[in-house]
Amino acid sequence: MSHTATALRANQTAMTVLLGVSMAHLLNDAMQSVVPAVFPIFQEQLQLSFVQIGWVAFTLNITASVLQPLIGLYTDRKPLPILLPLGMVFTLLGMVGLAVAPSYAILLLAAALIGVGSSVLHPESSRVAHLAAGRGKGFAQSVFQVGGNAGQALAPLMVAFVISPRGQYGFLWFTLLAVIGIVIQYRISRWYREQTSAAAIAKRKANTSAVPAARFSKPFIAFVLGILIMMLFSKFVYLASMTGYYAFYYMDTYKLPLERAQLALFALQFAGMVGTFLGGPLADRFGRQRIIWFSILGTAPFSLLLPYAGPTGSILLCIAIGLILMSGFSVIIVYAQELLPGHVGTIAGLFFGLSFGLAGLGSVVMGWLMDTHSVELMVKVCAFLPLLGLFALFLPKDSKIMGKQL
Repeated sequence: MSHTATALRANQTAMTVLLGVSMAHLLNDAMQSVVPAVFPIFQEQLQLSFVQIGWVAFTLNITASVLQPLIGLYTDRKPLPILLPLGMVFTLLGMVGLAVAPSYAILLLAAALIGVGSSVLHPESSRVAHLAAGRGKGFAQSVFQVGGNAGQALAPLMVAFVISPRGQYGFLWFTLLAVIGIVIQYRISRWYREQTSAAAIAKRKANTSAVPAARFSKPFIAFVLGILIMMLFSKFVYLASMTGYYAFYYMDTYKLPLERAQLALFALQFAGMVGTFLGGPLADRFGRQRIIWFSILGTAPFSLLLPYAGPTGSILLCIAIGLILMSGFSVIIVYAQELLPGHVGTIAGLFFGLSFGLAGLGSVVMGWLMDTHSVELMVKVCAFLPLLGLFALFLPKDSKIMGKQL
C-alpha cells in the first residue's frame, strides 16, 4: 500500500512539475511576444523605419536561436538545473531595458537579453517536461508547448490594456511576471537536480541503453530533418509576418486603432493555443506525419483569403489559421525526437532555435518588403508560405520512424 502511495505521490509531483514548466513557458513567451506586438509604439516614439523594426525582431530571435542548440547539446551530456531560473533573470533585465530604452541601440540590447533568456529556458524546460512525462511524451510536449502558446495569445491583450495606455513604461509591469517566473523555475530546478543525480542518471542509462543503439543512415536523417526545417520555415516566417506587421496592415487598411488590431492577433494566438493542445491527441489518432503536413498545407486556403477579408472576416480567418497552423509544432518535435532517440535536449534546442532564427530572418526580409513596396504586398506574399506544406508529404510514415526503434 505504501508503495502505491509513493508511486501516486511521485506521479502527482511529476504532473505539478509539468504544469510548472508550462506556466514558466507561458510567462516567458508572453514577455517575448509583447516585443513585436508593440512595434507600432516603438516606431512612433523612436522614429524607426520598418527595416529597423525588422532588425529588432532579428536581434530578439537570433539570440534566442543561436544559443539553443548549443545549450541542448551540452546539457544532453551534463544537465544544468541552474539555467532554469537564470533564463528568467535575463528576461527580467530585458523588460527593464525596454521600459527605459532612450535609443535604438538600447532597444536592441534589451531585445538581445530577452532572446538570451528564451534560449536558456526552452531546451532545459523541454527536458524537464520529458523527464516528468513518463510514457506520455507527446502529451507532455503538448502541455509544455500550450503554455508558450497561451503566453503568445495573452501578449496582444497585455499590449492593448497595459502598454498602450502607458507607453514604454508599461513594460515595468512585466518585471512582475519575470520575478514570478524566477520563483517557479527555481522550485522546478530543485526537483530537476534530484532527477539528474548520479544515481538517477545511471538508472536511466541502464533502462534505456538499448534505445540509442538503433540508428538511421545519415542521408535519411538529413532528408527528414531538411523537410522538417522547411516546415518550420513556412510556419514561423508566416507567424513572424503576422505578429510583427499585421497590426500595421489592419490599422492602415481598415482605419482602426491599435487596440482593435490586437484583437485579430489575440484571435490568432488563442486559436493557436487550442490547436497546439489538440495536435498531440490528433497525431496519436491519425499519425504524426499526417498532422504535420495538414498543419502547414491546411492553413493555405485561409492565409490566401486573409488579404481580401474585411475587419470581422479577418478575425475569423485568424482563428482558423491559428488553430490549424499551430497544431503541428509539438508534433514536429516529438517526430524528430523519435528519429534521433537519446538527443532530447539537442532536438528541442535545435527546433526551438530554428523557429526563432527563421522568424528573425523573415522579419528583416518582410520589413524590407514593406519599406520598399507596401504592407499590403507583404501580407499577400506571406499568404503563399503555407503551400510549402506540400513537401511534408515526402516525410516517412510514423511506422518507419517508430519501427526503426523497436
